[in-house]
Amino acid sequence: MRIGIVCPYSFDAPGGVQFHVRDLASTLISWGHEVSVLAPAEEETPLPSFVVPAGRTVAVPYNGSVARLNFGVVASGRVSRWLADGDFDILHIHEPITPSLGMLALWQTRVPTVGTFHSALDRSRVLLLFSPMVQPWLERLDARIAVSAEARRTVADHLGGDAFVIPNGVFVDHFRHAEPDPRWAGRRLGADNPPTIAFLGRLDEPRKGLGVFAGAVAAVLREHPDTRFLIAGRGEAEAARALLAGADGNVTFLGGISDEEKAALFASVDVYVASQLGGESFGIVLVEAMSGGAHVVASDIPAFRAVTDDGRAGSLFAVGDPGDLARALLAAIGDGAPGVRAHAATWVEQYDWGTVARQVLEVYRAVLASKGIVPPDSPTGRVAKFLRWRVEK
Repeated sequence: MRIGIVCPYSFDAPGGVQFHVRDLASTLISWGHEVSVLAPAEEETPLPSFVVPAGRTVAVPYNGSVARLNFGVVASGRVSRWLADGDFDILHIHEPITPSLGMLALWQTRVPTVGTFHSALDRSRVLLLFSPMVQPWLERLDARIAVSAEARRTVADHLGGDAFVIPNGVFVDHFRHAEPDPRWAGRRLGADNPPTIAFLGRLDEPRKGLGVFAGAVAAVLREHPDTRFLIAGRGEAEAARALLAGADGNVTFLGGISDEEKAALFASVDVYVASQLGGESFGIVLVEAMSGGAHVVASDIPAFRAVTDDGRAGSLFAVGDPGDLARALLAAIGDGAPGVRAHAATWVEQYDWGTVARQVLEVYRAVLASKGIVPPDSPTGRVAKFLRWRVEK
């Protein structure tokens, strides 16, 4: 199957959507499909071989973060050339109503098209205002996918219609078999090691909840004075550093870490804390941490409640409450919660890319079948391809 995938956000500063697109494409390619990804990026940006750069972006504040988008006449021309050169059987656009490459592709394409929605919003005046204007674009979608029940709710509430729920994916075995780093080894790797708790996220994005995490440190140290707190992520965090000034010997700021270091971190620490205040549609990093064997302690927002199986694959605490976070942390490091970790180890299998990408392929095939098109990778499609080859010869 020839598959075109459009990513709206820049690969110059990759985030969750970019990683999702990259990993979906690489999985489909490993199964023999032809995949091309169009994404904003500078020409000199190091990219996977299947990613076609579409040029520089403009930074736009969005959903408590900053999105780097590509839109305009030049971008439209690049989309046209990519669509023509790709001759795709199906097009898959991520965040199709974001004013970036996806919207341009959706307006120009003439092939069956699937859209994936990643965002979860409680209420967006902008979406409600512009919903009537984007309906013509949305009508061009032959199927919709949402990465979570929360993202599906956002689609229904703000845009109308429904969507298949297919979660974000993780290469579970990559995290499951990662080598621990002795610098970060927690008590689960040796009784002589101190309890070790990690935070990972942009330090200067308030919705990531670093302030909540920092507010829980003192209460944990009163019960377990040797506990270590590892804080990974880019950005400044003056307020959090001030809150942690009295715990300098127990707190280490790691700065930005690579993907390999992230896997090693989750394979080493006892607990990973996800203290986000909201604005999350899924929580892929929770799945990564669970796959690595860390006990996840997460704020009780709908997306995290779903990913942790309502607290059976991780522990939940009241959103924005440092005291309740401290309670959950003390419980997690007190007995190690072996039952939670054991359940998490099997729970994460549903998020493995081997499972997720097959579900996406099922949507592609259903869309093609609804159009009366024989999927090229079906038995009938392979026969047709062979016959075309014989005629061409």
